[in-house]
Amino acid sequence: MSTPVETYIEKNKDRFLEELKAFLAIPSVSTLPQHRPDIERASEFVAEKLREAGIEKVKRIPTEGHPLVYGEWMGAPGKPTVLCYGHYDVQPPDPLEEWITPPFEPSLRDGNIYARGAADDKGQMYIHLKAAESFFKTRGAPPVNLKFLIEGEEEVGGEAIDRYVRENPGPLRSDVVLVSDTEMFAPGLPTLCIGLRGLVYTELVATGAAQDLHSGVYGGAAPNPLTGLIRIISQLVSPEHRILVPGFYDEVEAPSPEEKASWSRLPFDEKKFLQDEVGAASLIGEKDFGVLERLWARPTLEVHGIVGGFTGEGAKTVIPARASAKVSMRLVPRQNPAKIFASFQKEVARLTPPGLRVEVRSLSSAEPVAMEASHPMVQAAAKALSETFRKPTVYIRSGGSIPIVARCEESLKVPVVLMGFSLPDDRLHSPNEKFHLQNFFDGVRAVTKFWEYAADIPAR
Repeated sequence: MSTPVETYIEKNKDRFLEELKAFLAIPSVSTLPQHRPDIERASEFVAEKLREAGIEKVKRIPTEGHPLVYGEWMGAPGKPTVLCYGHYDVQPPDPLEEWITPPFEPSLRDGNIYARGAADDKGQMYIHLKAAESFFKTRGAPPVNLKFLIEGEEEVGGEAIDRYVRENPGPLRSDVVLVSDTEMFAPGLPTLCIGLRGLVYTELVATGAAQDLHSGVYGGAAPNPLTGLIRIISQLVSPEHRILVPGFYDEVEAPSPEEKASWSRLPFDEKKFLQDEVGAASLIGEKDFGVLERLWARPTLEVHGIVGGFTGEGAKTVIPARASAKVSMRLVPRQNPAKIFASFQKEVARLTPPGLRVEVRSLSSAEPVAMEASHPMVQAAAKALSETFRKPTVYIRSGGSIPIVARCEESLKVPVVLMGFSLPDDRLHSPNEKFHLQNFFDGVRAVTKFWEYAADIPAR
């Protein structure tokens, strides 16, 4: 028999969906300055919906970048406090020509909602707001105290929220942080993520001559920054996909045999993963490790883009004076981002060809994270998910990075529950991003159940 909260969710599905569509229609792209008005509009939308849900003390917090949105309701004395995190900013939608429907005109197809930010993270973050509303409208109050901290810079490094959490541990005091920005391992399979890779994101800027030079007149004598970057990058990773930065693997912590055994029982089809998600001719990586271990528990070094010289139509035989490359490294537990960056910087300097100067810039970083599955809050979330989806909850790691998670663990000294509802084929950061609508509504139900079970855990 349905509870009043579940009945309320069911009766209001259409309205919830219309609100989500209005939210997704705001092109809140955080990395592009021309979208600053849209960022402001999105933050105002979130603040207003928090107030409508019943959350008190809602405010928009200015930062040097994009505003944070904060709200709290502390009307459950003696009960735990849940800090709900999410982000309202989104990635750029390019390439636009690959979208079936416009990225900021939400479209419903095959039980999914298609739009930029549908799964990452507007749809998932909005689940928390609707869970709160469902309690206020049916029971007058949630079973736990609630705080919300929602940012607009997650897709560009999250510097503002990192500083805010670091400087405000008192006001943000809580018993658990709830993050819905991860995925379920498979459709219908309730999933908790208990590990994230860390990140070191860099830019290599190479300079040679004082200005661009004619390749016929100067070629063979003048240094070429593009060629130099290619040579440097080609020596950072071996053909066997082992990273060659000295000391890179010194502190890598391998997953336990029990965790690896649990991964082997997951419904993972390597061929389907290759065909349906990757879409390449074959997979790559360290041959002594399985695909899931490569994705979740092994560090990586990837090149994201190289810019320099002439790239327009036709010919221009120029030796560029400057070139740059974006290079990131994903890290696993016990690897230290600052130490890895220093080693990387030193190795790039060693590999720099004569005649060039290469500056290594740090664009962003995040600590790797590993959570204890046995923690009572994690177990409460697992129970809520299992009841909602009627299957045992599985535990996975994610190859991605969520910088705020490590910051919350370090500054707030609380566990983080990564309860995500997106699917592996939701095309995050890609054209035709989507979110399965049933997962959206089931997510609201699961979060309300989690709060009910969390209410029985002693507050600190």
